[in-house]
Amino acid sequence: MELSVFIAAVDKGSLAAAARALGMTPAMAGKYLAALEASLGVPLLHRTTRRQHLTDAGQDYYRRGRLILEALGDADRAALALQDEPRGVLRITAPTTFGAMHLGLPVAEYLQRYPGVTVEMNLQDHFVDLVGGGFDLAVRIGTLADSSLVARRFAASGMIACAAPAYLERVGEPRSPAELAGHARLAFSRASSAGDWTFTDTAGRAHKIESPSRLLADNMQMLQAAALAGAGVAYGPRFVFGEQLAAGTLVELLPGYATESLGIHAVYPSARLISVKVRRFVDMLVEWFGERPTWEAP
Repeated sequence: MELSVFIAAVDKGSLAAAARALGMTPAMAGKYLAALEASLGVPLLHRTTRRQHLTDAGQDYYRRGRLILEALGDADRAALALQDEPRGVLRITAPTTFGAMHLGLPVAEYLQRYPGVTVEMNLQDHFVDLVGGGFDLAVRIGTLADSSLVARRFAASGMIACAAPAYLERVGEPRSPAELAGHARLAFSRASSAGDWTFTDTAGRAHKIESPSRLLADNMQMLQAAALAGAGVAYGPRFVFGEQLAAGTLVELLPGYATESLGIHAVYPSARLISVKVRRFVDMLVEWFGERPTWEAP
C-alpha cells in the first residue's frame, strides 16, 4: 500500500488527491508515505502547503515503482483470467474399473470444452493420499472416511450378483441366498470383505453368504470376463455389468433382494479455494451421470 500511495501522490499531484483516489483519509495516506520514506531512509517528495516535487531519489523510485505496480496489475489480471477459464493440468485419480469404463467420455467432453486444460488420469484401486500425491481430484466409491476433504456425490451404483445364461442352464438359477451359497463364486479381492455377499429380503432380514470363492481377482473387468465365459457367479457394482445385463449376456440373480448401494463421489481438498478447472470438471460429472446413470436398469 505504501508504494501505491506514493505513485498515486505523484500521478494525482498531491497527497490529498491520492488519498481520495485510494479511498482513505489524507492523514492515513501521509502515514503510508512516511513509513515508506523511513524504510528507505531517503525522502521521496518535498512537500509544502502549495506544492510538491520529487527528490532525485523519488524520481528514480517513481519510475521503478510504477513498473512494479503495472507488473502486479498484469499478474492480478492473469490470475483472474485463470479463475474465469480453466487452464493448466488437472490431475485425477480414480478406481481402475470405474475410470476405464465410465470416465473416458466425460473427460473427452471436458477436453473439448476447455482446450486450455491437460488431464492426467491415474487409475488404481488402493487408497491414494490426494494432497500428498499432488492430485486435484479423486473419484471414490462407497463409504467415505471422515477427513478434511470435500466430497460431492455425482452417482450411485447398487451391488448385484450375475451369471451367464449358459452357466445357469448348466447348474440352475438360484432362487434364494441359501441356494446361491452353493454356486461357484467370483469375488473381488480388494473389497473390504471379499467373500461377504449380503442380500436383504422384503422383511428386512439380511442374508450373508460366506462360502469359499472359486475365483478371487483384484480387477472387476477380469471377473466380468470370467462370468461371461460361464465360470460362475460374479458380484460387484452394477456399473461393471450394466451393459451385459442390458444385452442379455449376463443375468441378474435374486432381483427381489436388496443389496448395498455405493455412492460415487468427487473428492477434492477445499471448497473455498477450489480452482475453476476442478469445479468445472465436478459440475460436468454431475451433469454427465445425472439422476439415472447409464448402467441402471430402465
